[in-house]
Amino acid sequence: MKKLLLLFTLLFIFSCNQSTVDKKPIGEPDQKPTSDKVESDNFGIVIHGGASTILKENMTDSLEAEYKKVLTEAIETGHSILANGGTALEAVQKTINIMENSPLFNAGKGAVFTNAETNDMDAAIMDGESLNAGAISGVTTIKNPINLAYEVMEFSPHVMLSGKGAEEFAKERQIEIVDPSYFYTENRFQSLKKVQELEKKEADSINNATAFYDPFIKNSKFGTVGCVALDKNGNLAAGTSTGGMTNKKYNRIGDAPIIGAGTYANNKTCAVSATGWGEFFIRGVVAYDISALMEYKEMSLEEAAREVIQKKLPELGGDGGIIAIDHDGNIAMEFNTTGMYRATMNKKGELTLGIYKENENNTSQE
Repeated sequence: MKKLLLLFTLLFIFSCNQSTVDKKPIGEPDQKPTSDKVESDNFGIVIHGGASTILKENMTDSLEAEYKKVLTEAIETGHSILANGGTALEAVQKTINIMENSPLFNAGKGAVFTNAETNDMDAAIMDGESLNAGAISGVTTIKNPINLAYEVMEFSPHVMLSGKGAEEFAKERQIEIVDPSYFYTENRFQSLKKVQELEKKEADSINNATAFYDPFIKNSKFGTVGCVALDKNGNLAAGTSTGGMTNKKYNRIGDAPIIGAGTYANNKTCAVSATGWGEFFIRGVVAYDISALMEYKEMSLEEAAREVIQKKLPELGGDGGIIAIDHDGNIAMEFNTTGMYRATMNKKGELTLGIYKENENNTSQE
């Protein structure tokens, strides 16, 4: 009997001690499993400011310097965020803000005019880690459309909002609203008038559907802006912002806010932002196609980008370009036009700027 009492006593003491060990102080958070991701020093960022007929002989030295100044400011902003451990999503957003605030590019302040003499803007952003995305289209009062696209991604159950609904959501999220007159720039307005004159002449001489598109395809710059980034945690992100096409009608929406067409990011493969004739980028699902070629055909980023932009897109009849970065930090800046405003910075802080198409790899310092 004494032995049994001794055994029960020892079991009771052991149980109490174990219970004390298992308890944690009240209010102390539960310990979460350590993430598999380890921060590395590998990161990079790439931007574009549109691809079109850009020829050095048509560019003044002062204007070229202005473009390079804004491109440099934009990419250094994003690079600084990444270098200090910031996320790819933050870098993409803040970098695009710089270009949206410049009248040089067809996004935000420099957005082109529609046929109705308004400025209607689209934007999208995507997180390569979660595949979450946000997009907006047809907004007329949002100072920085990419910021609203981010809010849609983070704080709504939806992927895309448009027009008045998007602007109502912007007010709820306290996104900066401006009067539509903020977007007026004289050179964009004069471009609209020139394109409308060309459209009328062509419509009078050619009685077919392409007459509607040809004038602004031939004579308008595609100034869409975009950014792709890889952060130190190995996460990718892509963003694109645009004013669309000069003289667009019927609330036309291009590829920029269409996830998989003009904007796409996936940590398994790459992040892509496109610029060009949007209808063809939508039909070709260009941004996703590059990712799919990498995932399913095991192509490199360079091979996939070249296949889509130099072969598949032209076969459809489209022109333009893309910027992209893969999960290893490799980059692509591929275009089939005579130029694309572009820049990249790697983890070493080495800056490469480009405007014209002077060689095959499209990445020379100019």
